[in-house]
Amino acid sequence: MRFEIDSYASLRGALRTICEGMGGVSESALFDCKLVIDELVSNVLQHGGGRAYLSVERQERIRISVRGENAFRPPERSVLSPLNAERGRGLYLVDALVLSRTYSEEEGIVVLIEC
Repeated sequence: MRFEIDSYASLRGALRTICEGMGGVSESALFDCKLVIDELVSNVLQHGGGRAYLSVERQERIRISVRGENAFRPPERSVLSPLNAERGRGLYLVDALVLSRTYSEEEGIVVLIEC
């Protein structure tokens, strides 16, 4: 499934479509997917040029790729922000939920989630 997302409304619609197309995936894995997609796409909408390109594929694992219009490259290692910080936890949460996270110029951030 591929989506071009330019607003939070289109993100909600994409999440609905993804959930409907993920029959047989555990509720836990589906929740993780929704959280990861929401976090990564929201970051792109805010910092990545205003438009996100999302791809979700299900094989042995769920593969999610998200990229923006600019060349923003996320840090290789995430760190937990201070407790009183208003921002800075997203990538840390993503890393806690996924099997791996990589980056490429063509695909942007690519994560794998266990089905």
